[in-house]
Amino acid sequence: MDELTKIKKWLEDTADEPLEEMGSFFAARVEGYEEHMSVWKDCYKWMAQMIPERTQTLLDIGCGTGLELDEIFRLRPDLAVTGIDLEQAMLDRLRKKHGRRNLRCIRGDYFQVPFGEACFDTAVSFETLHHFKSEDKLIVFKKLYDSLKPGGCYLEVDYIAESEEMEEYLFAECARRRKKCGIPEDTFVHFDTPLTLEHEMELLREAGFGKVECLGYSGESDTPLLRSVK
Repeated sequence: MDELTKIKKWLEDTADEPLEEMGSFFAARVEGYEEHMSVWKDCYKWMAQMIPERTQTLLDIGCGTGLELDEIFRLRPDLAVTGIDLEQAMLDRLRKKHGRRNLRCIRGDYFQVPFGEACFDTAVSFETLHHFKSEDKLIVFKKLYDSLKPGGCYLEVDYIAESEEMEEYLFAECARRRKKCGIPEDTFVHFDTPLTLEHEMELLREAGFGKVECLGYSGESDTPLLRSVK
């Protein structure tokens, strides 16, 4: 059974489950979050290894409890890090683990929180952007581009649709569930709507990044690590 067939079957089985607003979804799942995400442990290490040597300042959007930052701080304990996340309980856990680091935590929506202009050497995101439409992603990618210093890079690990058919199917299903639940378009919900790798990279180039490359795929998850350079 291919991936799209599996997804269709799972969504058919859960067709009557209501969509959850993004913040509420994560607030209800703080307990057990790190165990659930432990499947990505090798990819967290890989991302940390890809942080450029010259990096002194780093931005992490959708940082959660900081599982990627656990590995980044292990290799680069002196980095100045800004982490942004919707859920305060997630940030509290991050602060508890790394309170002695040069760490600034911001609770907020990274679509709304200012990133600043040319103030970070590197930016990262890990499995956080696959819930949004292309036009919404482009807003964030442009903000990330503007926040980086000349020559800075953005590293992204995220769920990717294996085909345009999968991409179109998931967006259509999300729209169907929004309509059924009466949820307006400007309310972010927790439902996977990943782009294909080609479409993801096209958006990054449209945001201004001069060099966008796929560094490879992470283990069994077959999820790409993308590097975009300003």
